[in-house]
Amino acid sequence: GWRGTVARIGAKMIEIMKDSYGSKEEDILAVIAPSICQDCYEISQDVARQFQQEFKEFEEESYLRDDRNGKYHLNLWKVNELLLLKAGVKKEHLAITDVCTCCNKELLFSHRASQGKRGNLAGFMMLSES
Repeated sequence: GWRGTVARIGAKMIEIMKDSYGSKEEDILAVIAPSICQDCYEISQDVARQFQQEFKEFEEESYLRDDRNGKYHLNLWKVNELLLLKAGVKKEHLAITDVCTCCNKELLFSHRASQGKRGNLAGFMMLSES
């Protein structure tokens, strides 16, 4: 979600993989899994400001859309893509599913679409020796 993105959790994961396992950025394969899309992800001005403050290096990228009513729409896919690329993941080693959990609530759990009801999604990670 947005809190993990602001905390740069993807880039931190890559650093831990390098430090703990000797992983090389150029060998890492990454996927941005199904999650909420920008059209569905309305955020407050406060959250938007946190992104603007934390990601000044990405200010030229269009990851935040101002609706001019005190609300914004956030593209988490884009921010996480930029973070992973900056951390050294090769563009050809990064896949973005472009599947919105909110738009596809009949197939996938969405916190937003369920209006805050509890649900789960699963993620898989693997380390292998080259």
